[in-house]
Amino acid sequence: MTPTLTALLCLGLSLGTRTRVRAGTLPKPTLWAEPDSVITLGRPVTIWCQGTLDAQEYRLDKEGISEPWDTQTPLEPGNNVKFNIPHMTEHYAGRYHCSYHSPAGWSESSDPLELVVTVPYRKPTLSALPSPVVMSGGNLTLQCGTWTKFDKFILTKEGEHKVYRTEDPQQTSYGQFQALFPLGPVTPSHRWMLRCYGCNRKTPQVWVGPSDPLELFIQGVSRKPSLLSTQGPVLAPGQNLTLQCHSDVSYDRFALSQEEGRVLAQHPGWQPQAGQSQADFPLGPVSRSHGGQYRCYGGHNLSSMWSAPSDPLVILIAGQLNDTPSLLVQLSPTVASGQDVILLCQSQIWMDTFLLTKEGAADPPLHLRSKYRAGKFQAEFSMSPATSAHGATYRCYGSLSTSPYLLSLPSDPLELVVSAPHPQDYTVENLVRMGLAGLILVVLGILLFEDWHSRRRHQDAAGR
Repeated sequence: MTPTLTALLCLGLSLGTRTRVRAGTLPKPTLWAEPDSVITLGRPVTIWCQGTLDAQEYRLDKEGISEPWDTQTPLEPGNNVKFNIPHMTEHYAGRYHCSYHSPAGWSESSDPLELVVTVPYRKPTLSALPSPVVMSGGNLTLQCGTWTKFDKFILTKEGEHKVYRTEDPQQTSYGQFQALFPLGPVTPSHRWMLRCYGCNRKTPQVWVGPSDPLELFIQGVSRKPSLLSTQGPVLAPGQNLTLQCHSDVSYDRFALSQEEGRVLAQHPGWQPQAGQSQADFPLGPVSRSHGGQYRCYGGHNLSSMWSAPSDPLVILIAGQLNDTPSLLVQLSPTVASGQDVILLCQSQIWMDTFLLTKEGAADPPLHLRSKYRAGKFQAEFSMSPATSAHGATYRCYGSLSTSPYLLSLPSDPLELVVSAPHPQDYTVENLVRMGLAGLILVVLGILLFEDWHSRRRHQDAAGR
């Protein structure tokens, strides 16, 4: 669909192409605009008309105006002239034709050129439903919306000098005007960079926008990268966060998405060593909006296809709930290797879930649903049997199901020390176990002796 057809749709009628046949033997001129026929308000644009080498005069006509819009005489031998517009305004928006005069007479008019001015105020928003990340061959819906009423919404695709789709708006129950653009099946044959505009029938060549660009990510099946946080999964407000996407495939670029596939950024990849690639995504000082689930993708510059997504990485923001749970260890914070250890996280305030973190660990926190006991909400984290790997500093947090990525203040740190076992350190429980084992051996010995003695008496009796 061309911009001309878009304007007709905004107008709601059909216009015939105005053609002025001058001399049937003369070639029809060519008309185009640089840098583009869709120009932002205030930016310069040049209209070119190309005819023949013997052209003596060029004429530019604008539809709706009877007199020539402009005329140009070639200053030097050549087959084209230019008409300069130093500052694009609504006055210059419209449909143009050009023709030229030569010794053989006037040529016919060129094909129409529609010159559109874009006004970057009250621009609409463009989003993808359910997500801009889609499998190759999949379908999705684009939503263009604004609080300003327009007669049409226009969807354009980068790299194609044409309008991709137009749709009539609908008003939502919240008062917003929006249009839905179903797309699919989507293929990675070219890059999908899309924008949308609004326009009215009275001014079809005046487009409001564009929206911020929306790129579709065509997801493939190539090897997924890994995603980690260099600061760990739990951060305090104001702490700087950097996510690192890494792969043993030599990807040229990486993309980061958050929650429902919302793409946050794209960064070029670099090689920490041969055969590997990675990109760092600095997200700055964190706030509660940084809490969520993240994934990353790898891609190559010459392809619009992206890899399979990384495993999800959950980022949690502490200090968002007004509570500080307590963390205790049953028996003693110093335990021998092999002992049973239980860490108890509890709070006076209702919490759905308690989380246990281990200082310096990149693994996600342990999660347990809370239980109400003895007037407190609590969760028991079992570490049995304890090993030297359990020796570390621990903290616990509380969270609510309504905002699972926002945590309470941390408990005071608890240092768990796991010592190597010594013979003199046996507990009463261990001695009891050893006594029971010895008693069982004695009983087995008595039973075996009685069985042997019984068989011996039978043999002696038979021999007599």
